[in-house]
Amino acid sequence: MKEITAKELAKKLKEEETLSIIDVREVDEVAQGKIPGALHIALGQIPERVNEIDKDKQHFIVCRSGGRSGKACAFLSDQGYDVTNMVGGMLDWEDGVEK
Repeated sequence: MKEITAKELAKKLKEEETLSIIDVREVDEVAQGKIPGALHIALGQIPERVNEIDKDKQHFIVCRSGGRSGKACAFLSDQGYDVTNMVGGMLDWEDGVEK
């Protein structure tokens, strides 16, 4: 499984205009703030909403600490998606958030 740190992802976000970031936390967690531009699909909804995810793009998967995003990465990778897990999750995110 491909991995990226919060610092590396923040740097990429500054360098590139658009990145596909998917936040798999629950609604109440996302309400406290998410990475700007991230798409919210809770982990439990991934199988039924998988058609919303573009197979032709690279996606960075985020959760609170990296555990749920790792599970989402494993599932999506098995479905043929190009995914990277943000290790450390939002606990390690030091850049701005949107609410």
